[in-house]
Amino acid sequence: MKRSVLFLIALTVVSTPLFAASKNANLDISASVAANCTITTGPVAFGAYDPVGANAAADLLATGSVTVACTKGSVTTIDLGNGGNLAAGSRRMASGTDFLNYALYKDAARTQVWGTGLAGGTTAAYNAATRNLTAITVYGTVPQAQDVTVGAYSDTVIATINY
Repeated sequence: MKRSVLFLIALTVVSTPLFAASKNANLDISASVAANCTITTGPVAFGAYDPVGANAAADLLATGSVTVACTKGSVTTIDLGNGGNLAAGSRRMASGTDFLNYALYKDAARTQVWGTGLAGGTTAAYNAATRNLTAITVYGTVPQAQDVTVGAYSDTVIATINY
């Protein structure tokens, strides 16, 4: 039994390192986070335009959306393009060779034209408070009393986020 105890004591002494001194050094840890954004859209679907009845004296209104997600703290602007049928400073939907004018705005009062390619048009500012998706409303108007031909009218506008 004495041998076993002496062996365990000897093993403990041999396996315990003896240090005369120690030194410390800092290990720096770093990462960087760059701004990044995604952008998707929901259509501005005006529905039926009636130039003889309902829209002879009233604009046709609709809304759509631009949905963005950006790295928290990103400062961005969102611009809307002119569409594929711009003429004389107006966005137009096309049905063959016929056109139906429309406008897109940043505000519900429809006073702030959205799109830098148009006279008086500007971008929408977006400052990301979180990385979560944020839907921004696009307000659309088809002006009243347009003398247009029967047809299905459409256009495509490119939404761009700059960050």
